[in-house]
Amino acid sequence: MTDERDPEAGLEEWKDAMQAEHEEAIANPDPDEDHRIEGVAQVNHRVYFAYDPETDRLERDRVEQVDELTEPELRSCSCGVRGMTPEEAREHVRAAHERADD
Repeated sequence: MTDERDPEAGLEEWKDAMQAEHEEAIANPDPDEDHRIEGVAQVNHRVYFAYDPETDRLERDRVEQVDELTEPELRSCSCGVRGMTPEEAREHVRAAHERADD
């Protein structure tokens, strides 16, 4: 007996289920959790090294920031909801505040 399920269809079903779960978590935050939105941003630096022949080591000589701090593309909530766009994060925290006011 062979399994005739389409693996692509199974993957799409899984993606749809995960997306629905994600949307539900955004729209219906747990009222018992703390909701603080956070994001991770990276500022790149160029690090220069100088060679010290006495110790045969490279020592950090100086650091230069090469770009500016930007807004993170994805946000997370301290309650555990991850991977939200800024709009989704705003929706999530707004819903949490509305539930707290009820």
